[in-house]
Amino acid sequence: SSHHGIVENSPYRITKSGNKEAGKLSASWYFSRKEIEENSPSKRDGIDLKKETYLRKSYCTYLQDLGMRLKVPQVTIATSIVFCHRFYLRQSHAKNDRRTIATVCMFLAGKVEETPRPLKDVILVSYELIHKKDPAAGQKIKQREVYDRQKELILLGERVVLATLGFDLNVHHPYKPLVETIKKFKITHNALPQVAWNFVNDGLRTSLCLQFKPHHIAAGALFLAGKFLKVKFLPDDGEKAWYQEFDVTPRQLEGWFLYAKDTKKELK
Repeated sequence: SSHHGIVENSPYRITKSGNKEAGKLSASWYFSRKEIEENSPSKRDGIDLKKETYLRKSYCTYLQDLGMRLKVPQVTIATSIVFCHRFYLRQSHAKNDRRTIATVCMFLAGKVEETPRPLKDVILVSYELIHKKDPAAGQKIKQREVYDRQKELILLGERVVLATLGFDLNVHHPYKPLVETIKKFKITHNALPQVAWNFVNDGLRTSLCLQFKPHHIAAGALFLAGKFLKVKFLPDDGEKAWYQEFDVTPRQLEGWFLYAKDTKKELK
């Protein structure tokens, strides 16, 4: 729609079943890849896996850009991305404009992570970013009518996102367990922490956080960084295997490795 509403003529649609599911949902946010792909509400609306993967990547790129323009920390950006992933587990891309939903998720993440940005800033910056090909966008959003319409969309969107997430805004990220392990094992390899951190950020753009717990993602990122740099950085013999810190098995890590290679293809 012309004003980037959630859907043509009617900004949002939240199904009754979606609402009921949301209540049960907050107990667990983890599903297998097969469950995520087969039960996708977007798939039911005729959006295939390739297109949905593209849309997911698209709102992640948008949120990274929006977060940088709003000068929020990476953790806030990561939280907004997780909110968006969780939203589209329950709602369809066909009925909910991804940029509007993503903007709402950034506004919410700012509050949750205690790095809030004023609603006015979120509206102005997001509008200019969504319409970046229009040199007049900065002027248009300053018109009362355009501004009020965007404000209404975001506030309405906030209610829909909260209902869809079952008001569960609890998000943990792999960054903390990753940093703690690097400190605990006194990892001195210069590039390894950064490469592992990059793997975590790459994983954010996929459905990984809907499949694995944060400490498993941290373990996988370390494992992949070690493989990538061809370094054996931690003990894995006998009783003090590093991966036991994360409650994962070598087999799970190998599975991760294969998944990551798959994901790399997905992210290209």
